Amino acid sequence: MVSRKARRTDEQYLLQAKQRYDKQRQRNVMAVPGVHEFVVVLDHLKGGFNVPKIFRSAEAFGAQAVHLVNVDWFDPAPAKGSFRKVPARFYDDFASSYSDLTGQGYTLYMLAAENEEAGAGASSISYDVSLAKKSAFILGHEAKGHSFDAADYPAIKKLSIPHFGSVESLNVSIAASIVMYEYVRQHNVSNK
Repeated sequence: MVSRKARRTDEQYLLQAKQRYDKQRQRNVMAVPGVHEFVVVLDHLKGGFNVPKIFRSAEAFGAQAVHLVNVDWFDPAPAKGSFRKVPARFYDDFASSYSDLTGQGYTLYMLAAENEEAGAGASSISYDVSLAKKSAFILGHEAKGHSFDAADYPAIKKLSIPHFGSVESLNVSIAASIVMYEYVRQHNVSNK
């Protein structure tokens, strides 16, 4: 049984987190795109710790923007200020984000667990794929995967991150960081 004090503390935390989100979302309109031409698309991710951690990595690796597709509010505290620094674009559905990105000439890559969604035809990142200069990396929900049927978007390329243990997939914020690092490694834009 949860005590009243614990419940009140949880409610206070949620209220403060929502206030932080609202304040930083207002400041996000002043965010400046990073030095690299990649975008991270967060497709229906849970608003917990992964979303702000991905913003933190996106800022570190110089992302152009982060697209939030049907992502609820989240506590920006784990982003350490990055939510207000990396341009965020908000979409109700994946089709809208897809349309914007393809209209801007982006090549889209769907990250999928090596054993599950990737399937035949998936390229392993850092082994056999050259990432396009204008890349968009789509990361799906932590438990449910992507919100769309990949067959409806045949232009999206599938990527998987090779791993050698028995784990089926990586944490989504870790996978995002790996793919951003690989992009930066391949395109090597100086941060000077």
